[in-house]
Amino acid sequence: MLKNIDKQRVITGAILIAVVIVVALIDNFFLTWLILGTLFMISFHEAMKLYKIEDRSLYFYAGALWLLALIYPNPDDLIFIALIVYISDMLYNSKIDFKKIEPFAYPASSFLFLFALYVGFGMEALIWLVIVVALTDTAAYFVGKAIGKRKFSEISPNKTIEGVVGGIVVATLAGSFYGTSFVSLPLSIFISFVVSLSSIFGDLFESFLKRSAGVKDSGDILPGHGGVLDRVDGYMFAAILMVVLLRGLA
Repeated sequence: MLKNIDKQRVITGAILIAVVIVVALIDNFFLTWLILGTLFMISFHEAMKLYKIEDRSLYFYAGALWLLALIYPNPDDLIFIALIVYISDMLYNSKIDFKKIEPFAYPASSFLFLFALYVGFGMEALIWLVIVVALTDTAAYFVGKAIGKRKFSEISPNKTIEGVVGGIVVATLAGSFYGTSFVSLPLSIFISFVVSLSSIFGDLFESFLKRSAGVKDSGDILPGHGGVLDRVDGYMFAAILMVVLLRGLA
């Protein structure tokens, strides 16, 4: 019999998968913006706690940023505009605290790139990203459990080199097959590989943040999984690279 925590994890995971499938099938611009925005604001809140920032005014700026993303043609550009405006305001008012920029650098920028991927390349591109990142994480877990011996990083001691390699191989193969509907096979292989690899380090970065904050999970909103950042960490680096590569190479 599964332990209680395992049952919670399975049930929560099934609900999350169902939501993703429904959103993908509906493929509505406003709904996708709304779902990603909800995840963004929860992730932003979790990041604020990890960074130990208590300035509640930042939530207003985060919300305004996401509202602008609804109407701006290239949502990812907004993060650079926002950073310039916010830094300029701090300098003008002589209230310099660059720590407050951290939640905008991560995870705000990544969610804007996630939305930009949808805006620029459609739901199919988001599905490609999900396939690569989800399979990287899943395959890395099972391969690591089966044959993992060597530790991948001190930051995330449960990850093994064997698991990481296995996850990247499986995700690259699956992603390459799906990606041929967008680009040539060689380019699909390259993009899938880079995105898979980057998702490993996205996960590692969030592990670093949690370790620095002295917590096990980024939150507790998802029973058995922790916080939203615990579920989307792999996408945070991967989304940025997929947008950049598709724009530059496709």
